[in-house]
Amino acid sequence: MIPTLGLTLKALKKEPFSGSHCGMRYYLVLSGDMLDAYIYPEPWCFEAAPDEQKEKKEFPFTQEGLDDAVVWINDCFQSRHEHWERIDKDKMRILLGLS
Repeated sequence: MIPTLGLTLKALKKEPFSGSHCGMRYYLVLSGDMLDAYIYPEPWCFEAAPDEQKEKKEFPFTQEGLDDAVVWINDCFQSRHEHWERIDKDKMRILLGLS
């Protein structure tokens, strides 16, 4: 399960929330009246990650929407666990352009 310490609607109104878990990075941001949730591979920060590597899903900006976004991120990790583990193992090679 992804770490969500400090993740609240009130906090998301002020700034995006990001983190990583075993090769998968995630980014949550308020966009108008919607919550945009992204996943993408390490080692890049959100701004540096190529757009074609980002997967996005929108949720209502409500507590239920936030809960659903966290479930979606966790499901994405679980359903592609081996993929994310491989990225986690190879992230320095990716960063250095060796793979």
